[in-house]
Amino acid sequence: MKENLNSISIHVKTKRKQNKLTQPELALKAGVGLRFVRDLEQGKKSLRMDKVNDVLRLFGETLGAVPMDRDKLLGNEMSKT
Repeated sequence: MKENLNSISIHVKTKRKQNKLTQPELALKAGVGLRFVRDLEQGKKSLRMDKVNDVLRLFGETLGAVPMDRDKLLGNEMSKT
């Protein structure tokens, strides 16, 4: 099950625990539903970005673009052509 988790889900769960919040407390403080928090922490692939930002805002964070290694992402196919 852990291999299905993504970095945002692990990050949110870690931050929640560091701040000694339960999932229901986090949901209430962020203004999102408990189901959303559970889906987020379980690594659901499709979530509303505005709601993710509502959760991250509690920790002074926001979603943003992050540079990636395109060759690694594409399996070096681009560098062969």
